[in-house]
Amino acid sequence: MPSRSSPVYASAASPAYESYSTPSSSSSEKIIYGGTSSYTPPRKVWVDPKNLANYGDASQIQGNVSPYVKQLILNTFIAYGAGDEHCFGHSVAKAVKFVDISAHESNEKQGRMEATTVAEILVSKSMLNGAGMLHGGCLAFLIDNCCSTPLVALGLIKNINGVGVTQSMNIMFHSPAPVGSCLRIISTSIAMGSRIMSARCEVINKKTGSVVASAYLNKMQPTTSKL
Repeated sequence: MPSRSSPVYASAASPAYESYSTPSSSSSEKIIYGGTSSYTPPRKVWVDPKNLANYGDASQIQGNVSPYVKQLILNTFIAYGAGDEHCFGHSVAKAVKFVDISAHESNEKQGRMEATTVAEILVSKSMLNGAGMLHGGCLAFLIDNCCSTPLVALGLIKNINGVGVTQSMNIMFHSPAPVGSCLRIISTSIAMGSRIMSARCEVINKKTGSVVASAYLNKMQPTTSKL
């Protein structure tokens, strides 16, 4: 993995982004995003992924972004979403495993970039409500944090900061998830403006294929003077 001082990101505005391709040791898929451009946040940001300590091992995460970008996303998820052992939902967030982080140019959006992350988690007893099913509040916590990650990824690719605070979240609950269910959380960026960002998410029961929940998430860059 590159050092902290090495250049990391590829600019999405560059028509020659495929020149940043490098071989992947964990997958035969070509790495096309995140390679050689230095990252300089355009203004003071409240969370800068490149300044966070490393958490966990991102080497097994599939997808076409660079290993370093995958590590930065994992770092942000753990530091910001899980926090330390005294933070709300810490054990739940630590149980999340990211399996794929990818990006592509969307034909429907006239070549605009989209990023997608896929995470998995096993429903444990501590995540249940009194009826023995996954608690809606726990599911909202998972969606809030996982659905934020494609925005972080897109920000890294576009050389801007994609870490924000949640402004609104609209969740539709479709089916229950009992203990032992493996949930697959698929999150995709929708749009990223100078201050407002949005993403969508589907939570799927991996064994049955049923949709447990779907959601839309809006985030914004906070004013640092008010934090």
